[in-house]
Amino acid sequence: MPARPDVPTARPARILVVDDDRRSASGLAQWLCGLGHHAIAAGSAAEGIRAAGRGGWSACVVDAGLPDDGARGVADAVRGAAPAAGVVAAVPASCPAAAEWADTTVAMPAGDAAILAAIDAAIAAAAAGVGRRPSSGCVLGAHPAIAGILDVVSRVATTPATVLVTGESGTGKSLLAREIHERSGRAGPLVEVACGSLSESLLESELFGHVAGAFTGATGDRDGRFLQADGGTIFLDEIATASPAMQVKLLRVLQDMRFEPVGGGRTRTVDARVVLATNEDLAALVAAGRFRADLFWRINVVAIEMPPLRVRASDVPLLATHFLRAAAARAGRTVDGFTPAAIDALLAHSWPGNVRELQHAVERAVFLGRGGQVESGDLPAAVLGGAAADVHPAAPLKRALAEPERQLIVAALERAGWRRDVAARELGINRTTLYKKLKRLGMDVAALESAS
Repeated sequence: MPARPDVPTARPARILVVDDDRRSASGLAQWLCGLGHHAIAAGSAAEGIRAAGRGGWSACVVDAGLPDDGARGVADAVRGAAPAAGVVAAVPASCPAAAEWADTTVAMPAGDAAILAAIDAAIAAAAAGVGRRPSSGCVLGAHPAIAGILDVVSRVATTPATVLVTGESGTGKSLLAREIHERSGRAGPLVEVACGSLSESLLESELFGHVAGAFTGATGDRDGRFLQADGGTIFLDEIATASPAMQVKLLRVLQDMRFEPVGGGRTRTVDARVVLATNEDLAALVAAGRFRADLFWRINVVAIEMPPLRVRASDVPLLATHFLRAAAARAGRTVDGFTPAAIDALLAHSWPGNVRELQHAVERAVFLGRGGQVESGDLPAAVLGGAAADVHPAAPLKRALAEPERQLIVAALERAGWRRDVAARELGINRTTLYKKLKRLGMDVAALESAS
């Protein structure tokens, strides 16, 4: 890119430039650096998301035409790590449509003054909250799959429709139930029941209550969860574990919201919104005769499937930063973010335990770490070494061990200021051995340093 003339600038800012035309991204970043800013270039959405996770950004200029909605993923990753960062969408001059996920747009190619004005406008808009969609509060993420789910929630929340939430364990089904309740406008409480943790007799009493003398130990009347949820929402988790007899009782309650406490003859009526969840395939259970078809069709009014974390990897930096802040506050520590090696490890892992596993991994790193940032060595071994095994369960040991070795080398190089001789001593190997490892792993130290 040709040299640009000097243009008056505002105070120095940290700016991330993301464009799949790496030469263009580098040229813009170099020009911004020449004006006194600290700018870094990324040549793909994935590289941009990794860089975003380092935090501290003032602004991001991202090519709106990145494939697979990558620009939105970059924007959300930047905001997840730096909520006050302004996002500029670089759009083609031939089709200068606004990008609703950005704080402002600039038609490219653009003049120097226009680019700087767009960056300043994005930073100002972000500071003022202009154009930002309000946070859902419960379900975090900006991947198109999550955006689609929240759109459905916004349309059904205020209706009385029963909602069935499906998805793997740890994907956030209970959080979605809370999201639905909070958007419903109902004045009553959200009452959660883990159906799989109770026996049939205990579950019946838990749901419908009992009267004194109904069974041994029932010394007084007790309201059930349905009655407690009157005017609010009842969330029945692990509904697939309900016994056939309990399924019959639930069918009646869901049809007319009427029931009798255990041992009692008085019929109670409630007004409660019902949300159910399962990590099993209910249609398959119906086909196998293990779940009532009439109950399935009764609860399958609005079905929402929570996606596994591995299919919305662009949300990992945002979620990880959210969990980091919460854990740091609980630990009473100041933790500013993640090192590049730690972000790479988080993005490389396939997260079989989904969002819950990510939360626990970040909490562990914060509680056990000692530095001002989470380093790759603070993360659980399963995150560092499990990514290759998760994706390639039959991979040879050599391939399975390559990723953690790569992360350890990168971390050592970062601490050594990218001096290979110092990093080799820290790793307990000689410089020649380190060179061989770098070659075998296909690691370009110069490229890693420039991206840091």
